[in-house]
Amino acid sequence: MPTDPWPESVTAAQRLESLGYHHVWVYDHLSWRRYRDLPWHATYPWLTGLAASTRRLRLGTMVSNPNIRHPLVLARDAMTIDHVSNGRMILGIGAGGVGADASVLGQQPLSPGQRIDRLGEYVQIVDESLRGELEDHDGDWYTIRGARMLPGSRQQPRFPIAVAAAGPRGLRVVAERADMWITYGSTKRDETEAEAAATVRRQLSWLHQHCDALGRNPAGIDKLYLVGNNSARTLDSLEQFTDLVGRYAELGFTDVVFHHPRADDEVWNHPPDIVEEIAEAFDLTR
Repeated sequence: MPTDPWPESVTAAQRLESLGYHHVWVYDHLSWRRYRDLPWHATYPWLTGLAASTRRLRLGTMVSNPNIRHPLVLARDAMTIDHVSNGRMILGIGAGGVGADASVLGQQPLSPGQRIDRLGEYVQIVDESLRGELEDHDGDWYTIRGARMLPGSRQQPRFPIAVAAAGPRGLRVVAERADMWITYGSTKRDETEAEAAATVRRQLSWLHQHCDALGRNPAGIDKLYLVGNNSARTLDSLEQFTDLVGRYAELGFTDVVFHHPRADDEVWNHPPDIVEEIAEAFDLTR
């Protein structure tokens, strides 16, 4: 998260890179939950700085927030980071939450159905603009005239788009346009890991149904599970984390992401050595 002083953020990212981790992600908010009264840096400048301070790590948003970002501006910002990083950008996009960011700019918070409606159009604009296929757009949520997206992404035809989705309609957006699906189960804070896994299995069935209807192979969509948004303390031991990775690998997940341990956080105050233990156990530098 972009809450630490910049020198500490750079040191942490370079350490993760040296340990062999594949990617680093950052939330995209103006303020967030229990960090609302704490320092919080802007997402895209923060990622740009990390792009210039690392050489191999892929960099992503977990996830970009439609409540505060126009899709065409977002696409250009991400395109620029893809060039600064020499092709290491992954753009995560979500439907937008209901917290402070939902009204901080003076807008009325949207219903869940409205946020999913907007998500489909949002991802369409980002996808088509980066492919050079969108110049004008008249939609329910956005109007665009004379758009240009030059020089285009460093990665071609564009960098990967990862869509966070939990329900059937959001997962249709994943099936239609995403290269990666992001989930952590449901939004229930008291959900156990077993309950989260059951939720994910239901979500997978919806994703497969949408892919079948569209003629797309679901195996071609990377699947990322985000640890740490339920009641489980999965990172308290290497054994627990290894067991979780194995179970999600059996479900077809390609990636597992966890929050970096923070001594000052009541939820993510896991043993700091777990970062090195995971890197060694999974031989990430090979």
